[in-house]
Amino acid sequence: MPELKTVGIISRPGIPQGSMLIPGLLAWLGERGIMARFDKETAAYTTGEGLPRHEVPEGCQFVIVLGGDGTLLAAAKAVAGREIPLLGVNLGSLGFLTAITADEIYPELERALRGEHRIGHRRMLEGRLERRGIAIGSYLALNDIVVSKRPSAPMIELEAHVDNHYVCSYKADGLIVATPTGSTAYSLSAGGPIVFPQVAAFALTPICPHMLTQRPVIVPDSTVIQIINHSPDDSAYLNVDGQLGVPLLKGDHVYCSASPYLLRLIRPPRLLYFDVLREKLKWGVR
Repeated sequence: MPELKTVGIISRPGIPQGSMLIPGLLAWLGERGIMARFDKETAAYTTGEGLPRHEVPEGCQFVIVLGGDGTLLAAAKAVAGREIPLLGVNLGSLGFLTAITADEIYPELERALRGEHRIGHRRMLEGRLERRGIAIGSYLALNDIVVSKRPSAPMIELEAHVDNHYVCSYKADGLIVATPTGSTAYSLSAGGPIVFPQVAAFALTPICPHMLTQRPVIVPDSTVIQIINHSPDDSAYLNVDGQLGVPLLKGDHVYCSASPYLLRLIRPPRLLYFDVLREKLKWGVR
């Protein structure tokens, strides 16, 4: 990492300890001659004026994310295409991605100043929506791209292909295309597998399928996954990282493939992937 001169801060709104945590963090950075760029959500806890999130990373050596995994997903989109690591601080309830606690912020920042931090790389997912052969939307996800039914709709009908190979047709509440990072999110709750972050694969996980024999499938991340919506107009939605919902029409095609972008996460030296799983999923210990 280059010499630390500027960091970004992206925060979740409504942080209970925000009025103490954020001014203290800004003061700590200022004492070390480090400039901070922060979003409008962070500015709510200070007297400064915030920036739109997509402008925060400009000129930064890394970005501190204060919140939970949802805040980090938003920050991932803000830094997409830039080689800027994120330091995620968990102020939520679970936090697979934001593994650093509030008490560990300053020790981890000190490690970063000394160049002792560890960076993990996470592959992102690109989605493209086509309607009658015309591309009408493109999307970037860290966790998953999901086609799911609207709340009041019955099961939807979807058809899946991997590259040019027909997989199957689903009658289900939806279908999840998850990255290894997203394998511990919605996909996991739908019965999908946990995929180690460095595995070059995507998981296709059906949501409450009508046929109980339709199980999750792991495919290489070099493939292109195509989902065709055979459900009536506006009964199915395209969801990206749970933060964007686009109504689909019958016949719409959703294409998912590996993004050229890698997300860089600053990880505590002491905390490895299976340590996070044991802690967050309450697995037994020896």
